[in-house]
Amino acid sequence: MKRRELLKGTLAVGAALALPTRVFASVAATPASGTPRDRILFGIAQRELLRAGNAIWKHDIVGIADFGLHSAKPRFHFVNLERGEVNSYHVSHGMGSDPQHDGWLKQFSNTEGSNATSRGAYVTWEWYKGRYGTSVRLGGLDESNNAALRRYIVMHRADYAEPEHLERYGRLGRSNGCFAMGEEQFRIALMHLSGGRLLYADSLGLEEDGSIQPLPELAMIDRKPLDFGPGAAASAY
Repeated sequence: MKRRELLKGTLAVGAALALPTRVFASVAATPASGTPRDRILFGIAQRELLRAGNAIWKHDIVGIADFGLHSAKPRFHFVNLERGEVNSYHVSHGMGSDPQHDGWLKQFSNTEGSNATSRGAYVTWEWYKGRYGTSVRLGGLDESNNAALRRYIVMHRADYAEPEHLERYGRLGRSNGCFAMGEEQFRIALMHLSGGRLLYADSLGLEEDGSIQPLPELAMIDRKPLDFGPGAAASAY
C-alpha cells in the first residue's frame, strides 16, 4: 500500500466514508469545527487507523506528532474522532534529530544509540514507573520505527518540556528519541492516549491554515510518502 503525498489542503477526508463500518461505526467523519489543518489531521488519523488494522484496539483518539514544526509550537495533536475535535500540545524530539539544538528536527532514525526520533505509526501500551517516572510504552508498527521497544522509546514527562523552559529558551529541550512532554500535558496523554491507541509521528509541517511549513535548513528528511511495497502494509504489523 502506497501513501499519498500530503499537499496543502488536498488530503481527501471524504475517503473516510469508505472505511470499514466495524472500525468507524461511532466515529465522526470530520471535525465539528476547527482549522483547515484539523480537517487534514482527521484524514491522516483515519488513514493510519485503517493501515494499522488490528494492531490498534481503541479508535476514539489518535495522537499525531508533527515534527515538521518548530518545538516552540504545539505540534502534538490529539485527534478525537468521536467528539470531532483536535487539541494540540507541546512535545520534544530527540537530540540525534537536532544536533544544532535549534528546535528543528532535521532527521529521523530507527538506529539504537542514535538518540533520534523515529517516524511512523506506534501503538501505545501500558504505563509503568521508570527512570523518568511514569511513562507509557510504545510499540513501533513500521520498519522505520520497529526498534522502539528495544530503544526504550516511550512517552514521558520532562523538565525540559515544561512551559517555563520554553519561555526561557524559546524552544523545548531534547529527549533521547522519546515523546517528552510537560507534566500537565503528559497527564493528559496518560489519560487519553495510552492503552492501545495509535500515535503517528512524521514531518508534516502543517500550519493552522493548512499550508506546509518549509523544511528547515540542514534537513535530511524526505517528505514523500513512505513506500512499503506490495503487501507490506499488512505485513508491517
